[in-house]
Amino acid sequence: MKKILFVASECVPFIKTGGLADVVGSLPKCFNKEEYDVRVILPKYMCMKEEWKNKMNYLNHFYMDLAWRSQYVGILEMQYEGVQFYFIDNEYYFSGSKPYGNIFQDIEKFAFFSKAALSALPVIGFQPDIVHCHDWQTGLIPVYLKDKFHEGDFFRSMKSVITIHNLKFQGVWDMKTVRDITGLPIYYFAPDKLEAYGDANYLKGGIVYADAVTTVSDTYAEEIKTPFYGERLDGLMRARANCLSGIVNGIDYDEYNPETDTLIEKNYNIKNFRKEKIKNKRALQRDLGLEQDDRKFMIGIVSRLTDQKGFDLINYMMDEMCQLDIQLVVLGTGEERYENMFRHYAWKYQGKVSANIYYSEAMSHKVYAACDAFLMPSLFEPCGLSQLMSLRYGTVPIVRETGGLKDTVQPYNEYESTGTGFSFANYNAHEMLNTIKYAMSIFYDKRREWNKLIDRGMAADFSWSTSAKKYEELYQRL
Repeated sequence: MKKILFVASECVPFIKTGGLADVVGSLPKCFNKEEYDVRVILPKYMCMKEEWKNKMNYLNHFYMDLAWRSQYVGILEMQYEGVQFYFIDNEYYFSGSKPYGNIFQDIEKFAFFSKAALSALPVIGFQPDIVHCHDWQTGLIPVYLKDKFHEGDFFRSMKSVITIHNLKFQGVWDMKTVRDITGLPIYYFAPDKLEAYGDANYLKGGIVYADAVTTVSDTYAEEIKTPFYGERLDGLMRARANCLSGIVNGIDYDEYNPETDTLIEKNYNIKNFRKEKIKNKRALQRDLGLEQDDRKFMIGIVSRLTDQKGFDLINYMMDEMCQLDIQLVVLGTGEERYENMFRHYAWKYQGKVSANIYYSEAMSHKVYAACDAFLMPSLFEPCGLSQLMSLRYGTVPIVRETGGLKDTVQPYNEYESTGTGFSFANYNAHEMLNTIKYAMSIFYDKRREWNKLIDRGMAADFSWSTSAKKYEELYQRL
């Protein structure tokens, strides 16, 4: 029996700010239970919902040295969907109305969490073969495993894997403070270890010391070896290329299933979508006050409204897009200028543009089910989950060929009648608009071809079980 420990700063259903939580929540339950004992350890944030906190059982507590401080470490546990979860409790670090706050507080908070997660293992009597860390918040774990913990028999043979969900976030702070917080010897703060550009970098430490490094798609694994995508760590990514691999994320096929989804107006499947899917479109047009018209090409966007997601391209082309025979439905929050941009166009083109500047899980399902196409022109996209959801719901993705978007959306080829979506290569607003126009021409003039695109998209398999098999192979190699 292989024992695996996932360590992360967020996880559905307990706490979520982004896609990381989906991965940590969905992946552990997809491993073969006969061969793998996969458990998860998380911080116990004060801002978690009471219903979860009430289900946790107190296991034990102890005091741990964090450099010169002595800190309380409480351990709680619960089972959820067949997976064993542990929660590290310390009210000093994990109070607050959201999981992340100011970076200088987070730097100390996640140094504490990384060391506490390892220190708790002998107390709970779980000795993993592999510790699987996620993003910069757990970047110190591979470092600690090679440092103090390496001296104890309990930890000596443990291997570590770090998964980079987004290289942009690295956990960077000044070296003196980080040395003081972590208690790591000065030896670790050299340019080939934790030091980067004069500061200490948690993610860099994890990448240097982990036994394997993964990221969330093959293309992104290649892209981050280049200066444009490498976020100033491209040299390190090239140096670690032999340990770096890409494994594309999945989505929960039970939760995102148009046949059983209780959040959408009308259920449908790959056999009957031609008749039934449209009923979701009518309902959304009605609810959002858009013009009631089955023939309108409806484009959906569900996203954080940031530069990374390509909103400067959309901003540049918005007036021209609104001249086309389309409807645009936007759901999400983010940078103020993009929130206001969509509000403005919703006012200017009433009945054509709907700006929903908030986030709601239920509403996102409605958008995936109702729209004809889904727009995602990202500047970079490590994996991306929205395009997988839109494929699942028979909503044709229009994406830029980067990272996971390139790996998961096969561009339409009208001569061979293949592909699951539409894509453009360069980060260019006119190229994006031309791709939207091309998709529209297929939608309006070649309806059978359009329906075949939907068929192929809904038949694609991006469930977690596929990804879990690849992680199993990686664990075997280690």
